[in-house]
Amino acid sequence: MEIQSNNKKYSLLIIIINKGSTDLVMNAARKAGSTGGTIAVARGTGNPNVAKFYGIAIQPEKEMVFIVVDVTIKDKVMKQIYDEAGLETVGQGIIFSLPITDAVGFDPLPNIEDIEQKLLEEKAEKAE
Repeated sequence: MEIQSNNKKYSLLIIIINKGSTDLVMNAARKAGSTGGTIAVARGTGNPNVAKFYGIAIQPEKEMVFIVVDVTIKDKVMKQIYDEAGLETVGQGIIFSLPITDAVGFDPLPNIEDIEQKLLEEKAEKAE
């Protein structure tokens, strides 16, 4: 099998959030240009002293959201998610990113401008 590169760079955003708060993450991500994500159930095992020090209740039931984004919008998506679902919100989410260096079976994310242009061209053809 030959691995081909499309020369685009992507990052994987990983968001750990309180159970039931994934809609906050996905709505924020979509506002910033992301197209979707994957949600997994998780269980946290944090240090009990952290809750006392920061004065927050830590719920062991968590969900993780994995979102692949083009690096050109990574910071924008991360900021939007943190603003709407970060530690100061009901979601008490944390977010970090990892670079994607290689991927197999991964179609490039569609460029919204290309999709819009194709739709306009199809509409113009139908009008003729």
